Amino acid sequence: MSVYEAELVVDRRDAAADGVLGLTLRHPLGEQLPAWEPGAHIDVVLGPELERQYSLCGDPGDRTAWRIAVLREPAGRGGSAHVHEQVGQGDKIRVRGPRNHFRLEPAARYRFVAGGIGITPVLPMLAAAEAAGAEWSLLYGGRTRNSMAFTEELGRYGDRVTIAPQDETGLLDLGSVLDDIPEGTLVYCCGPGPLLDAVEERCPAGVLRVERFQPKAQRADENAGFEVVLAQSGRTLTVPPDVSVLDTVRAAGVEVLYSCTEGTCGTCETDVLEGTPDHRDSVLTDEERAAGETMMICVSRCRGGRLVLDL
Repeated sequence: MSVYEAELVVDRRDAAADGVLGLTLRHPLGEQLPAWEPGAHIDVVLGPELERQYSLCGDPGDRTAWRIAVLREPAGRGGSAHVHEQVGQGDKIRVRGPRNHFRLEPAARYRFVAGGIGITPVLPMLAAAEAAGAEWSLLYGGRTRNSMAFTEELGRYGDRVTIAPQDETGLLDLGSVLDDIPEGTLVYCCGPGPLLDAVEERCPAGVLRVERFQPKAQRADENAGFEVVLAQSGRTLTVPPDVSVLDTVRAAGVEVLYSCTEGTCGTCETDVLEGTPDHRDSVLTDEERAAGETMMICVSRCRGGRLVLDL
């Protein structure tokens, strides 16, 4: 299945909050953009070896524009600084997608928890939950009130939204929303790793959906080598202990889409035809991991000696 890729024009730049830049992107010829659902993200190609993922945080019903918000991260790897400093009004930037590993599943009730820029995928989820007539609440934390994006937009939801800047209220009171979760409730959380870890510890099995911007800490297993059969060509490759499946297939001249190389973006997701993956990504749910039908070849490996992939 082909992935949409195009150069879009920066139609608007907004200061969404202190250190957060909002960009509205449109097609230069006014063409409609692909449809998307809450939780989706796009790949933004900023240059050679400089590609980042940003959640779509606008209106899914508006096919004329995509909106993203970019937090400037001084300790980052250069992507956010590039956007803040070098992407100007009227500039064209190359994008791919959208992709969605954080879909809003149907439920009678939702509890949303967002930290910092993690509000971006959650914002359209709130509108969708509202339109569906579901019961929902949002607990939204950040360092300071001025650093928290979209608080004015959230004001229209009244007391269903709790804004909790850390310098005013301290750490998020997760117990207030997670200690008593009624049956039929799904919890959606996006934000810094420590917040996601804390929410995971409190939630019963099966109710939590998360999106991570940074990979989860991996166990320090000793890797073993294994074989990968590429079903489309019939080639068999050996994956050494210290090399990823992604790097192995690329070294063999096989073109595959990839981006983060950390198991967080989902770009390199590949169908598994035979064998059992050793999942080490931060994208798939427990159910998807157990099914073993796909894997992120940038980080995941093999439980056994052989995998057959749809490549």
